[in-house]
Amino acid sequence: MQSGNSVTAPIESAIARTKEILFQPFNAEKWFVLGFCVFLANLAEGGGFSTGNVFRQGSSPDAQTFQKMGAWLSGHLILVLGLGLLLLLLSITLVAIFQWLSSRGHFMFLDCVVQDRARITEPWRRFKKLGDDLFCFRFLLGLAWLGSFIIVGLMAWLIARPDITARHFGGLALSAVLVGSGLLVLTSLAFALVRVLLIDFVVPIMYRLDLRTVAAFALFRREILPGHMGAIALFYLIKLALGIAAAVIILAGTCLTCCIAGLPYLSSVFFLPVFVFFRCYSLFMLEQFDNDWNLASKVDTPDSEPGSNAPSR
Repeated sequence: MQSGNSVTAPIESAIARTKEILFQPFNAEKWFVLGFCVFLANLAEGGGFSTGNVFRQGSSPDAQTFQKMGAWLSGHLILVLGLGLLLLLLSITLVAIFQWLSSRGHFMFLDCVVQDRARITEPWRRFKKLGDDLFCFRFLLGLAWLGSFIIVGLMAWLIARPDITARHFGGLALSAVLVGSGLLVLTSLAFALVRVLLIDFVVPIMYRLDLRTVAAFALFRREILPGHMGAIALFYLIKLALGIAAAVIILAGTCLTCCIAGLPYLSSVFFLPVFVFFRCYSLFMLEQFDNDWNLASKVDTPDSEPGSNAPSR
């Protein structure tokens, strides 16, 4: 293992590798193929829905309106619960489909970057096993996060229940807000950390050694994480700063193209250098931890399979 890892040296290597892949030489067809892989990989990245200002000045519902809504809900409880359950199942199904496609897409995009080639059909078939295993892990991780969210919500409700019954905001309600918010922040950060480690480091390990997700995570925790926690923390601080800069560039590019560059799939093509750079950045960072993980700086043979260049351990 190497010591004294730098988080800035991989930036220079990632920029050089991005130029090599996308501009030496420039190939429009290659951009569209890589962009499609990026599009697949980012399908499950989420996003928000803008609700706008629902309660505008002068249109806030009064107590009588809330009473009518409560009476209607009580009178149609079975219908409301049924519709809520249906919407929940539909949402989970959509999330599962997007995560399944995204999991396969992450390996396809990684393979394109490592091999410096643009293919869709062959990697889609080749990474079926790894993609499905990654999907199962990510889906269960999402369910675990949802479960923790529900548990924290119930805990906060139990704490605030006396104040809710008394219909006033007292010390118990304030305690419920503080405790619930703190626990939600901590659990969300923990799950977010697992997710970014999964994409940045565990997926390349799975790709290189043909390992299942849990086994690759165990290898990362056993052989890479010890002695490099500080470097990894600094890596994510630098990546956050770079991500903010990239977001500004993407926003500016979207505005300059009258939102055309912000359309699904086209955004992956327009801003492909950004996605390739960040994929290369984590690969070169992984390479610094151990020279055996030289995925980004080495182009393997076109017919190589996952695990065929596994480091000897």
